[in-house]
Amino acid sequence: MADILNRNLDYSRPINIADGVYWVGFVDLASGLHCNPYLIVDEGEAALIDGGSRPDFATVMMKIMQTGVEPSKISTLIYHHYDPDLCGSIPNLENIIGRQNLTVLSHRENNIFIRYYAARSRLRCVETMGFKFQFKSGRTLRFFRTPYCHSAGSFITLDEKTGVLFTSDIFGSYDPPERWNLFSDIPDLCHSCDVDSRFNEDFKCDRIDDFCPLVGIFNFHRRIMTSGRALRHAMEIVRKALPDMLAPQHGGILHKPGDIGMVIERLEAVDDVGIDGILGKGQ
Repeated sequence: MADILNRNLDYSRPINIADGVYWVGFVDLASGLHCNPYLIVDEGEAALIDGGSRPDFATVMMKIMQTGVEPSKISTLIYHHYDPDLCGSIPNLENIIGRQNLTVLSHRENNIFIRYYAARSRLRCVETMGFKFQFKSGRTLRFFRTPYCHSAGSFITLDEKTGVLFTSDIFGSYDPPERWNLFSDIPDLCHSCDVDSRFNEDFKCDRIDDFCPLVGIFNFHRRIMTSGRALRHAMEIVRKALPDMLAPQHGGILHKPGDIGMVIERLEAVDDVGIDGILGKGQ
């Protein structure tokens, strides 16, 4: 497992974030939006979560193979919604994995659209599976619906063995490329900050005289989520899942209990989310 306090992580290689869980993403220095595919490996069987876009397929697959996993060992592809930054590489994955029984898991509301990516794979709906998936060993993934955060069929995935909650766009962030880290480390002063952090070009915080790690999180949710009500409901679901680590598709991983609790509370209170910012909360 990676040393989460190590700021010299080698992002050119996969990073082990928990027992059998790997970050297999990439660092895009031309963009403030990093994508984080994750691979779960369990006794020779593997599941890929939010596998990534078509342009980034080669990078993701190289890192998968660097973990020692042959593509043919990937039995399951899990997609939390249907955007192309998650699903664009499905045809490439189908070709290189080469399994007749490769399964794509998502919610029915997503599979309506995912089928346009998946030419051959079997599509399964998580709600018909009791909202859980088991590896052959018995290791269990549990799925929790978070509708309209940001799609009708959005959900999140808890790995019961490690307590890692894969949250897709929830807890995502826009970050300056040069300030991005896989593991978020929020200063203690930020926990008591009552400033309504809105987008500013330099992400500067006068209080800590440094980069503000919260601006990108708040503004990502304001732009991507549909409404404050949907976001607050998602926070309730996250609390009930009792995660030890939050692994979003964008931004950095939240790994400290204090940071996790604080960000949940702050997102519950953030205003002007989605349509609320256009029409106002009372309309």
